[in-house]
Amino acid sequence: MPSPGLLTNSDSIQSHDADHEKYADVNWDELEFGLVPTDYMYTMKCSKGDEFSQGHLTPYGNIELSPSAGVLNYGQGLFEGLKANRTEDGRFLLFRPEENALRMKMGAERMCMPSPSPWQFLDAVKQTVLANKRWVPPTGKGTLYLRPLLIGSGSVLGVGPAPEYTFLIFASPVGSYHKGLAALNLYVEDKLHRATPGGTGGVKSITNYSPVYLAQKQARAKGFSDVLFVDSLTGKNIEEITACNIFILKGNIISTPTIHGTVLPGITRKSIIDIARDFGYQVEERVIPVEDLLEADEAFCTGTAVVVTPIGAVTYQDKRVEYKTGKGALSQKLYETITGIQTGRLEDKKGWTMEIN
Repeated sequence: MPSPGLLTNSDSIQSHDADHEKYADVNWDELEFGLVPTDYMYTMKCSKGDEFSQGHLTPYGNIELSPSAGVLNYGQGLFEGLKANRTEDGRFLLFRPEENALRMKMGAERMCMPSPSPWQFLDAVKQTVLANKRWVPPTGKGTLYLRPLLIGSGSVLGVGPAPEYTFLIFASPVGSYHKGLAALNLYVEDKLHRATPGGTGGVKSITNYSPVYLAQKQARAKGFSDVLFVDSLTGKNIEEITACNIFILKGNIISTPTIHGTVLPGITRKSIIDIARDFGYQVEERVIPVEDLLEADEAFCTGTAVVVTPIGAVTYQDKRVEYKTGKGALSQKLYETITGIQTGRLEDKKGWTMEIN
């Protein structure tokens, strides 16, 4: 017999949804990129050495963790990020969710954690979207952001993997990550570093993010939008912005830092490479010296949250350069194309979208 409040099948969700309006009570025109609690979250547990089995939808709320949980003491955790879009004809689309499933699996291996199978991951994402479908914004007003988490929830005192793991997904309707900002104004940070060779910079470990706060805080205090980090070995090559990948354009050649363990293999990054090649551009994944960044015609960043965002200027030490942005810029064309595919406005010729029903 299910616990009180526990949803175990789609019939429960359909019944619940029938009692609610098509849309949640949200001012969609004022939607920002921030947490708006929704109705349900998905949870699944697994003991060390076992495999994940049946998960459940439960009302969104706090979770209980021991003070000795592995994730709290040693940072054993991963997260993913993906979005559900509402099409103009009322369908719900996910964008390449299987890539998120595979990336979580890769990260779990690096962090010595069991992970849900790709099928379990996709099923959990679908259930979460359908349970919260009234929170999916109208077309053009935003998206439903989904945050899968995989954490060491079991108690552990000595340094080592936790004895129990929890996979959960929560959701929040979001607007633009950089709402009202025409283009980013970046500071190139060459003293503090985001990732080191042999570390976890190439997976979505939760430990990758808080270490960038100081550099970001210092840059924003000086009027910059965000920080672009360089490699920790030479301090001469660009790698990644705090939470997104970077591209530069020079002539007909687009370049982005190669994936070599310190740069996250972004799913939007991967997609933009394919789209740009379809447009006839030459795309190179390579080591990019700061000098190449300063000599570029255009620069932009990519990620699930930022999608494709133009970079208006970068400052490196005492040198500032500006780039082409706005109408006619490649970043705008790429943004319109990928969001067109994600929202069903453009034909998905690559089979990247997954319809939820």
